[in-house]
Amino acid sequence: MKRSIDRTAVFETVPVPQAVRMQIIPAIASQMIALIYNLADTYFVGMLNEPHQTAAITVAYSSFVMLTAISNLFGVGGASALSRALGRKDIQAAKRISAVSFWGGLSCAVLFSLLFLAFARPVLVLCGATPEIYEVAFGYALWVVVIGGPGTILNTLLANLVRAEGSAGTAAAGVSMGGILNIILDPFFVLPQFLGMGAVGAGIATALSNMAATVFFLLYIFLKREKSVVNINPVRLRYTAAHIGEILSIGFPSAIQYALTVVAIAAQSRFVSLYTTEAVAALGIVKKLDQLPLYFSIGTANGLLPLLAYNHSAGNQKRRREIFRLGCTISLAFALFCLVIYELFAPGLAGLFIEDPETIDYGARFLRQMVTAMPMMSVCYPMIIQFQAMGKFKESLVCSILRKGVLDIPLLFFMNRFWGLFGCMWVQPIVDSLSLIVAVIFYRRIQKREG
Repeated sequence: MKRSIDRTAVFETVPVPQAVRMQIIPAIASQMIALIYNLADTYFVGMLNEPHQTAAITVAYSSFVMLTAISNLFGVGGASALSRALGRKDIQAAKRISAVSFWGGLSCAVLFSLLFLAFARPVLVLCGATPEIYEVAFGYALWVVVIGGPGTILNTLLANLVRAEGSAGTAAAGVSMGGILNIILDPFFVLPQFLGMGAVGAGIATALSNMAATVFFLLYIFLKREKSVVNINPVRLRYTAAHIGEILSIGFPSAIQYALTVVAIAAQSRFVSLYTTEAVAALGIVKKLDQLPLYFSIGTANGLLPLLAYNHSAGNQKRRREIFRLGCTISLAFALFCLVIYELFAPGLAGLFIEDPETIDYGARFLRQMVTAMPMMSVCYPMIIQFQAMGKFKESLVCSILRKGVLDIPLLFFMNRFWGLFGCMWVQPIVDSLSLIVAVIFYRRIQKREG
Protein backbone atom coordinates (compact mmCIF):
# COMPACT_ATOMS: atom_id res chain seq x y z
CA MET A 1 0.00 0.00 0.00
CA LYS A 2 2.77 2.39 0.88
CA ARG A 3 4.28 1.88 -2.58
CA SER A 4 0.99 3.04 -4.17
CA ILE A 5 0.80 6.06 -1.87
CA ASP A 6 4.37 7.05 -2.72
CA ARG A 7 3.58 6.99 -6.41
CA THR A 8 0.52 9.16 -5.91
CA ALA A 9 2.58 11.61 -3.87
CA VAL A 10 5.03 12.02 -6.75
CA PHE A 11 2.17 13.06 -8.99
CA GLU A 12 0.22 15.18 -6.50
CA THR A 13 2.07 16.50 -3.43
CA VAL A 14 5.85 16.20 -3.81
CA PRO A 15 7.32 19.67 -4.60
CA VAL A 16 7.63 20.20 -8.35
CA PRO A 17 11.47 20.32 -8.51
CA GLN A 18 11.73 17.08 -6.53
CA ALA A 19 8.96 15.35 -8.50
CA VAL A 20 10.60 16.33 -11.79
CA ARG A 21 13.97 15.05 -10.56
CA MET A 22 12.44 11.76 -9.42
CA GLN A 23 10.90 11.15 -12.84
CA ILE A 24 13.37 12.60 -15.33
CA ILE A 25 16.70 11.48 -13.80
CA PRO A 26 15.95 7.75 -14.25
CA ALA A 27 14.39 8.46 -17.65
CA ILE A 28 17.44 10.44 -18.78
CA ALA A 29 19.77 7.78 -17.36
CA SER A 30 18.03 5.05 -19.35
CA GLN A 31 18.24 7.17 -22.50
CA MET A 32 21.95 7.80 -21.91
CA ILE A 33 22.56 4.07 -21.57
CA ALA A 34 20.56 3.49 -24.75
CA LEU A 35 22.69 6.13 -26.45
CA ILE A 36 25.90 4.54 -25.24
CA TYR A 37 24.99 1.17 -26.65
CA ASN A 38 23.94 2.77 -29.95
CA LEU A 39 27.29 4.52 -30.01
CA ALA A 40 28.98 1.24 -29.09
CA ASP A 41 27.91 -0.34 -32.38
CA THR A 42 29.46 2.52 -34.37
CA TYR A 43 32.51 2.76 -32.08
CA PHE A 44 33.53 -0.91 -32.18
CA VAL A 45 32.75 -1.26 -35.89
CA GLY A 46 34.73 1.97 -36.45
CA MET A 47 37.74 0.30 -34.77
CA LEU A 48 37.94 -1.93 -37.84
CA ASN A 49 38.75 1.27 -39.79
CA GLU A 50 36.63 0.06 -42.71
CA PRO A 51 34.30 2.88 -43.87
CA HIS A 52 31.97 0.47 -45.69
CA GLN A 53 31.21 -1.33 -42.41
CA THR A 54 30.33 1.95 -40.67
CA ALA A 55 28.34 3.05 -43.73
CA ALA A 56 26.35 -0.21 -43.57
CA ILE A 57 25.18 0.59 -40.02
CA THR A 58 24.23 4.09 -41.18
CA VAL A 59 22.07 2.68 -43.96
CA ALA A 60 20.34 0.12 -41.72
CA TYR A 61 19.74 2.66 -38.95
CA SER A 62 16.67 4.06 -40.70
CA SER A 63 14.89 0.72 -40.38
CA PHE A 64 15.92 0.46 -36.73
CA VAL A 65 14.28 3.83 -36.02
CA MET A 66 11.03 2.43 -37.41
CA LEU A 67 10.97 0.03 -34.47
CA THR A 68 10.82 3.03 -32.15
CA ALA A 69 7.88 4.39 -34.14
CA ILE A 70 5.91 1.19 -33.53
CA SER A 71 6.93 1.11 -29.89
CA ASN A 72 5.79 4.69 -29.37
CA LEU A 73 2.45 4.04 -31.02
CA PHE A 74 1.52 1.81 -28.09
CA GLY A 75 4.16 2.86 -25.54
CA VAL A 76 3.65 6.63 -25.52
CA GLY A 77 -0.06 6.33 -26.26
CA GLY A 78 -0.50 3.69 -23.57
CA ALA A 79 1.62 5.59 -21.04
CA SER A 80 -0.37 8.79 -21.49
CA ALA A 81 -3.71 6.96 -21.27
CA LEU A 82 -2.54 4.96 -18.24
CA SER A 83 -1.36 8.06 -16.33
CA ARG A 84 -4.57 9.92 -17.10
CA ALA A 85 -6.58 6.91 -15.86
CA LEU A 86 -4.59 7.03 -12.62
CA GLY A 87 -5.32 10.76 -12.39
CA ARG A 88 -9.03 9.86 -12.52
CA LYS A 89 -8.38 7.12 -9.87
CA ASP A 90 -9.56 4.46 -12.34
CA ILE A 91 -7.20 1.56 -11.55
CA GLN A 92 -9.05 -1.04 -13.61
CA ALA A 93 -8.90 1.14 -16.72
CA ALA A 94 -5.14 1.55 -16.20
CA LYS A 95 -4.71 -2.25 -16.12
CA ARG A 96 -6.80 -2.73 -19.24
CA ILE A 97 -4.86 -0.01 -21.08
CA SER A 98 -1.52 -1.65 -20.27
CA ALA A 99 -2.74 -5.05 -21.55
CA VAL A 100 -4.09 -3.61 -24.79
CA SER A 101 -0.86 -1.64 -25.31
CA PHE A 102 1.38 -4.66 -24.77
CA TRP A 103 -0.44 -7.07 -27.08
CA GLY A 104 -0.96 -4.39 -29.72
CA GLY A 105 2.76 -3.62 -29.69
CA LEU A 106 3.73 -7.29 -29.88
CA SER A 107 1.39 -7.94 -32.82
CA CYS A 108 2.76 -4.96 -34.77
CA ALA A 109 6.33 -5.97 -33.93
CA VAL A 110 5.96 -9.42 -35.45
CA LEU A 111 4.17 -8.01 -38.50
CA PHE A 112 6.84 -5.39 -39.12
CA SER A 113 9.67 -7.91 -38.82
CA LEU A 114 8.05 -10.16 -41.41
CA LEU A 115 7.35 -7.27 -43.79
CA PHE A 116 10.94 -6.03 -43.53
CA LEU A 117 12.28 -9.50 -44.26
CA ALA A 118 10.13 -9.66 -47.39
CA PHE A 119 11.16 -6.23 -48.68
CA ALA A 120 14.67 -5.84 -47.24
CA ARG A 121 16.48 -5.30 -50.53
CA PRO A 122 14.38 -2.41 -51.91
CA VAL A 123 14.18 -0.80 -48.46
CA LEU A 124 17.94 -0.86 -47.86
CA VAL A 125 18.72 0.30 -51.41
CA LEU A 126 16.27 3.15 -50.95
CA CYS A 127 18.11 4.06 -47.75
CA GLY A 128 21.38 4.35 -49.63
CA ALA A 129 22.82 0.81 -49.66
CA THR A 130 25.26 0.56 -52.55
CA PRO A 131 26.42 -2.84 -53.93
CA GLU A 132 29.60 -2.38 -51.88
CA ILE A 133 27.80 -2.30 -48.55
CA TYR A 134 24.46 -4.07 -49.15
CA GLU A 135 25.38 -7.52 -47.80
CA VAL A 136 26.81 -6.08 -44.58
CA ALA A 137 23.83 -3.76 -44.14
CA PHE A 138 21.41 -6.67 -44.63
CA GLY A 139 23.30 -8.85 -42.15
CA TYR A 140 23.15 -6.09 -39.52
CA ALA A 141 19.46 -5.38 -40.20
CA LEU A 142 18.55 -9.09 -40.14
CA TRP A 143 19.55 -9.27 -36.49
CA VAL A 144 18.53 -5.80 -35.34
CA VAL A 145 15.19 -5.47 -37.19
CA VAL A 146 13.95 -8.98 -38.02
CA ILE A 147 15.17 -11.22 -35.20
CA GLY A 148 15.63 -8.59 -32.50
CA GLY A 149 12.83 -6.25 -33.60
CA PRO A 150 10.12 -7.55 -31.22
CA GLY A 151 12.55 -7.35 -28.29
CA THR A 152 13.48 -3.76 -29.18
CA ILE A 153 9.83 -2.71 -29.44
CA LEU A 154 8.67 -4.42 -26.24
CA ASN A 155 11.68 -3.21 -24.27
CA THR A 156 10.84 0.45 -24.95
CA LEU A 157 7.06 -0.07 -24.74
CA LEU A 158 7.19 -1.74 -21.33
CA ALA A 159 9.61 0.88 -20.00
CA ASN A 160 7.08 3.58 -20.93
CA LEU A 161 4.22 1.75 -19.21
CA VAL A 162 6.21 1.04 -16.03
CA ARG A 163 7.35 4.69 -15.91
CA ALA A 164 3.75 5.86 -16.38
CA GLU A 165 2.67 4.38 -13.04
CA GLY A 166 5.50 6.16 -11.22
CA SER A 167 8.18 3.44 -11.28
CA ALA A 168 10.76 5.49 -13.17
CA GLY A 169 13.66 3.74 -11.43
CA THR A 170 12.53 0.28 -12.52
CA ALA A 171 12.03 1.49 -16.09
CA ALA A 172 15.57 2.89 -16.09
CA ALA A 173 16.97 -0.34 -14.62
CA GLY A 174 15.48 -2.47 -17.39
CA VAL A 175 16.62 -0.26 -20.24
CA SER A 176 20.05 0.23 -18.65
CA MET A 177 20.56 -3.50 -18.16
CA GLY A 178 19.99 -4.07 -21.87
CA GLY A 179 22.35 -1.25 -22.79
CA ILE A 180 25.15 -2.43 -20.52
CA LEU A 181 24.83 -5.96 -21.86
CA ASN A 182 25.12 -4.62 -25.41
CA ILE A 183 28.31 -2.77 -24.55
CA ILE A 184 29.78 -5.97 -23.08
CA LEU A 185 28.79 -8.12 -26.06
CA ASP A 186 29.78 -5.69 -28.85
CA PRO A 187 33.58 -6.16 -28.75
CA PHE A 188 33.15 -9.94 -28.41
CA PHE A 189 31.07 -10.20 -31.58
CA VAL A 190 32.66 -7.36 -33.62
CA LEU A 191 36.43 -7.32 -33.14
CA PRO A 192 38.79 -9.65 -35.08
CA GLN A 193 40.58 -10.85 -31.94
CA PHE A 194 37.31 -12.48 -30.87
CA LEU A 195 34.55 -13.62 -33.29
CA GLY A 196 35.38 -10.87 -35.80
CA MET A 197 31.88 -10.57 -37.29
CA GLY A 198 32.06 -6.79 -37.83
CA ALA A 199 28.79 -4.91 -38.30
CA VAL A 200 26.79 -8.16 -38.35
CA GLY A 201 28.21 -9.00 -34.92
CA ALA A 202 27.09 -5.60 -33.65
CA GLY A 203 23.58 -6.48 -34.81
CA ILE A 204 23.66 -9.77 -32.91
CA ALA A 205 24.78 -7.99 -29.73
CA THR A 206 21.98 -5.44 -30.03
CA ALA A 207 19.31 -8.10 -30.63
CA LEU A 208 20.38 -10.23 -27.66
CA SER A 209 20.53 -7.19 -25.37
CA ASN A 210 17.04 -5.96 -26.21
CA MET A 211 15.60 -9.44 -25.76
CA ALA A 212 17.23 -9.64 -22.32
CA ALA A 213 15.74 -6.26 -21.31
CA THR A 214 12.28 -7.42 -22.41
CA VAL A 215 12.62 -10.54 -20.24
CA PHE A 216 13.55 -8.28 -17.30
CA PHE A 217 10.34 -6.28 -17.67
CA LEU A 218 8.19 -9.38 -18.10
CA LEU A 219 9.65 -10.84 -14.90
CA TYR A 220 9.04 -7.57 -13.06
CA ILE A 221 5.40 -7.46 -14.17
CA PHE A 222 4.90 -11.09 -13.11
CA LEU A 223 6.50 -10.63 -9.69
CA LYS A 224 4.64 -7.34 -8.99
CA ARG A 225 1.33 -8.45 -10.49
CA GLU A 226 -0.54 -7.87 -7.20
CA LYS A 227 0.76 -4.29 -6.74
CA SER A 228 1.47 -2.92 -10.19
CA VAL A 229 -1.20 -1.53 -12.52
CA VAL A 230 0.90 -2.66 -15.49
CA ASN A 231 -0.82 -5.90 -16.41
CA ILE A 232 -0.51 -7.92 -19.64
CA ASN A 233 -3.13 -10.59 -18.96
CA PRO A 234 -4.71 -11.30 -22.39
CA VAL A 235 -8.09 -11.70 -20.68
CA ARG A 236 -8.27 -7.90 -20.57
CA LEU A 237 -8.13 -7.75 -24.36
CA ARG A 238 -11.93 -7.98 -24.35
CA TYR A 239 -11.81 -4.27 -23.41
CA THR A 240 -9.74 -3.41 -26.47
CA ALA A 241 -12.57 -1.52 -28.16
CA ALA A 242 -12.96 0.74 -25.12
CA HIS A 243 -9.32 1.82 -25.00
CA ILE A 244 -7.62 1.30 -28.36
CA GLY A 245 -8.90 4.59 -29.79
CA GLU A 246 -7.47 6.61 -26.90
CA ILE A 247 -4.12 4.78 -27.06
CA LEU A 248 -3.70 5.15 -30.81
CA SER A 249 -4.88 8.76 -31.00
CA ILE A 250 -2.16 9.82 -28.54
CA GLY A 251 0.51 7.42 -29.73
CA PHE A 252 -0.01 8.07 -33.43
CA PRO A 253 1.65 11.53 -33.54
CA SER A 254 4.72 10.15 -31.78
CA ALA A 255 4.78 7.11 -34.04
CA ILE A 256 4.34 9.16 -37.20
CA GLN A 257 7.17 11.45 -36.11
CA TYR A 258 9.53 8.49 -35.84
CA ALA A 259 8.19 6.93 -39.03
CA LEU A 260 8.82 10.17 -40.86
CA THR A 261 12.24 10.28 -39.20
CA VAL A 262 12.94 7.06 -41.08
CA VAL A 263 11.95 8.77 -44.32
CA ALA A 264 14.04 11.84 -43.52
CA ILE A 265 17.12 9.84 -42.49
CA ALA A 266 16.77 7.59 -45.53
CA ALA A 267 16.42 10.59 -47.83
CA GLN A 268 19.42 12.32 -46.32
CA SER A 269 21.50 9.13 -46.55
CA ARG A 270 20.38 8.71 -50.15
CA PHE A 271 21.48 12.25 -51.07
CA VAL A 272 24.81 11.81 -49.27
CA SER A 273 25.40 8.43 -50.97
CA LEU A 274 25.54 10.30 -54.28
CA TYR A 275 28.89 11.70 -53.14
CA THR A 276 31.34 9.34 -51.36
CA THR A 277 31.30 6.32 -49.03
CA GLU A 278 33.36 8.38 -46.57
CA ALA A 279 30.60 11.02 -46.49
CA VAL A 280 27.99 8.32 -45.72
CA ALA A 281 30.20 6.94 -42.93
CA ALA A 282 30.69 10.48 -41.57
CA LEU A 283 26.94 11.08 -41.57
CA GLY A 284 26.48 7.90 -39.53
CA ILE A 285 29.04 9.08 -36.99
CA VAL A 286 27.41 12.52 -36.72
CA LYS A 287 23.97 10.96 -36.34
CA LYS A 288 25.37 9.09 -33.35
CA LEU A 289 27.04 12.16 -31.82
CA ASP A 290 24.04 14.44 -32.13
CA GLN A 291 22.00 11.82 -30.29
CA LEU A 292 23.50 12.95 -26.95
CA PRO A 293 21.39 16.12 -26.67
CA LEU A 294 18.56 14.40 -28.55
CA TYR A 295 18.38 11.46 -26.14
CA PHE A 296 18.68 13.81 -23.17
CA SER A 297 15.65 15.74 -24.41
CA ILE A 298 13.73 12.54 -25.11
CA GLY A 299 14.55 11.28 -21.62
CA THR A 300 13.39 14.55 -20.10
CA ALA A 301 10.16 14.44 -22.12
CA ASN A 302 9.53 10.77 -21.26
CA GLY A 303 10.00 11.52 -17.57
CA LEU A 304 7.63 14.47 -17.75
CA LEU A 305 4.85 12.58 -19.56
CA PRO A 306 3.30 10.79 -16.53
CA LEU A 307 3.46 13.96 -14.41
CA LEU A 308 1.87 16.10 -17.13
CA ALA A 309 -0.82 13.55 -18.02
CA TYR A 310 -1.77 12.79 -14.40
CA ASN A 311 -2.07 16.44 -13.37
CA HIS A 312 -3.95 17.41 -16.52
CA SER A 313 -6.46 14.61 -15.92
CA ALA A 314 -6.71 15.54 -12.22
CA GLY A 315 -7.42 19.18 -13.14
CA ASN A 316 -4.26 20.60 -11.55
CA GLN A 317 -3.18 22.81 -14.48
CA LYS A 318 -1.00 25.07 -12.34
CA ARG A 319 1.20 22.15 -11.28
CA ARG A 320 1.28 20.84 -14.85
CA ARG A 321 2.54 24.19 -16.17
CA GLU A 322 5.24 24.40 -13.47
CA ILE A 323 6.43 20.88 -14.32
CA PHE A 324 6.53 21.68 -18.03
CA ARG A 325 8.49 24.93 -17.61
CA LEU A 326 11.11 23.29 -15.40
CA GLY A 327 11.49 20.35 -17.80
CA CYS A 328 11.98 22.65 -20.79
CA THR A 329 14.59 24.69 -18.93
CA ILE A 330 16.62 21.57 -18.08
CA SER A 331 16.40 20.22 -21.64
CA LEU A 332 17.39 23.53 -23.24
CA ALA A 333 20.32 24.11 -20.88
CA PHE A 334 21.86 20.75 -21.76
CA ALA A 335 21.36 21.30 -25.49
CA LEU A 336 23.16 24.66 -25.32
CA PHE A 337 26.03 23.03 -23.43
CA CYS A 338 26.34 20.36 -26.15
CA LEU A 339 26.23 23.01 -28.87
CA VAL A 340 29.29 24.76 -27.42
CA ILE A 341 31.27 21.53 -26.87
CA TYR A 342 30.50 20.13 -30.33
CA GLU A 343 31.42 23.34 -32.10
CA LEU A 344 34.74 23.54 -30.27
CA PHE A 345 35.82 19.89 -30.50
CA ALA A 346 34.14 18.54 -33.67
CA PRO A 347 37.24 16.95 -35.32
CA GLY A 348 38.32 15.20 -32.13
CA LEU A 349 34.83 13.86 -31.51
CA ALA A 350 34.53 12.50 -35.05
CA GLY A 351 37.97 10.95 -34.68
CA LEU A 352 36.79 8.87 -31.74
CA PHE A 353 34.93 6.59 -34.13
CA ILE A 354 37.31 6.18 -37.05
CA GLU A 355 40.86 7.02 -38.10
CA ASP A 356 40.20 7.69 -41.77
CA PRO A 357 41.15 11.40 -42.32
CA GLU A 358 38.59 12.07 -45.05
CA THR A 359 35.75 10.64 -42.98
CA ILE A 360 36.85 12.72 -39.97
CA ASP A 361 36.92 15.90 -42.07
CA TYR A 362 33.40 15.28 -43.37
CA GLY A 363 32.22 14.37 -39.88
CA ALA A 364 33.54 17.55 -38.26
CA ARG A 365 31.92 19.80 -40.84
CA PHE A 366 28.60 17.91 -40.71
CA LEU A 367 28.54 18.00 -36.91
CA ARG A 368 29.12 21.74 -36.65
CA GLN A 369 26.20 22.37 -38.99
CA MET A 370 23.67 19.88 -37.69
CA VAL A 371 24.16 20.52 -33.96
CA THR A 372 22.73 24.03 -34.38
CA ALA A 373 19.30 22.33 -34.47
CA MET A 374 19.63 21.01 -30.93
CA PRO A 375 18.38 24.02 -28.90
CA MET A 376 15.15 24.14 -30.92
CA MET A 377 14.73 20.37 -30.72
CA SER A 378 15.29 20.40 -26.95
CA VAL A 379 12.14 22.48 -26.44
CA CYS A 380 10.12 20.96 -29.28
CA TYR A 381 10.20 17.43 -27.82
CA PRO A 382 8.79 18.37 -24.38
CA MET A 383 6.23 20.56 -26.15
CA ILE A 384 4.97 17.64 -28.26
CA ILE A 385 4.95 15.34 -25.21
CA GLN A 386 2.84 17.88 -23.34
CA PHE A 387 0.29 17.94 -26.16
CA GLN A 388 0.16 14.14 -25.98
CA ALA A 389 -0.19 14.19 -22.19
CA MET A 390 -3.15 16.56 -22.54
CA GLY A 391 -4.78 14.44 -25.24
CA LYS A 392 -4.31 17.19 -27.86
CA PHE A 393 -4.22 15.03 -30.97
CA LYS A 394 -4.24 17.78 -33.59
CA GLU A 395 -1.48 19.86 -32.03
CA SER A 396 0.84 16.91 -31.38
CA LEU A 397 0.25 15.50 -34.87
CA VAL A 398 0.93 18.77 -36.69
CA CYS A 399 4.14 19.44 -34.74
CA SER A 400 5.31 15.85 -35.20
CA ILE A 401 4.88 15.74 -38.97
CA LEU A 402 6.43 19.19 -39.36
CA ARG A 403 9.57 18.03 -37.54
CA LYS A 404 10.13 15.08 -39.85
CA GLY A 405 9.25 14.29 -43.44
CA VAL A 406 6.90 17.01 -44.63
CA LEU A 407 9.46 19.80 -44.81
CA ASP A 408 12.65 17.72 -44.88
CA ILE A 409 12.27 16.15 -48.30
CA PRO A 410 11.52 19.32 -50.33
CA LEU A 411 14.27 21.16 -48.48
CA LEU A 412 16.78 18.39 -49.21
CA PHE A 413 16.14 18.72 -52.93
CA PHE A 414 16.40 22.51 -52.71
CA MET A 415 19.53 22.65 -50.53
CA ASN A 416 21.29 19.91 -52.49
CA ARG A 417 20.51 21.66 -55.77
CA PHE A 418 21.98 25.00 -54.74
CA TRP A 419 24.52 24.20 -51.99
CA GLY A 420 25.40 20.54 -52.58
CA LEU A 421 26.44 18.07 -49.89
CA PHE A 422 26.90 20.60 -47.09
CA GLY A 423 23.64 22.34 -47.93
CA CYS A 424 21.82 19.10 -46.99
CA MET A 425 23.18 19.41 -43.45
CA TRP A 426 21.31 22.69 -42.86
CA VAL A 427 17.92 21.06 -43.44
CA GLN A 428 17.35 19.88 -39.85
CA PRO A 429 18.15 23.22 -38.15
CA ILE A 430 15.71 24.97 -40.49
CA VAL A 431 12.96 22.38 -39.93
CA ASP A 432 13.34 22.34 -36.13
CA SER A 433 13.16 26.15 -35.99
CA LEU A 434 9.92 26.22 -37.96
CA SER A 435 8.42 23.37 -35.91
CA LEU A 436 9.18 25.13 -32.64
CA ILE A 437 7.50 28.31 -33.82
CA VAL A 438 4.33 26.37 -34.66
CA ALA A 439 4.43 24.49 -31.32
CA VAL A 440 4.71 27.74 -29.35
CA ILE A 441 1.73 29.21 -31.23
CA PHE A 442 -0.37 26.13 -30.41
CA TYR A 443 0.66 26.21 -26.74
CA ARG A 444 -0.23 29.87 -26.33
CA ARG A 445 -3.67 29.22 -27.79
CA ILE A 446 -4.21 26.38 -25.29
CA GLN A 447 -3.10 28.61 -22.40
CA LYS A 448 -5.56 31.31 -23.46
CA ARG A 449 -8.41 28.78 -23.52
CA GLU A 450 -7.45 27.58 -20.04
CA GLY A 451 -7.39 31.17 -18.79
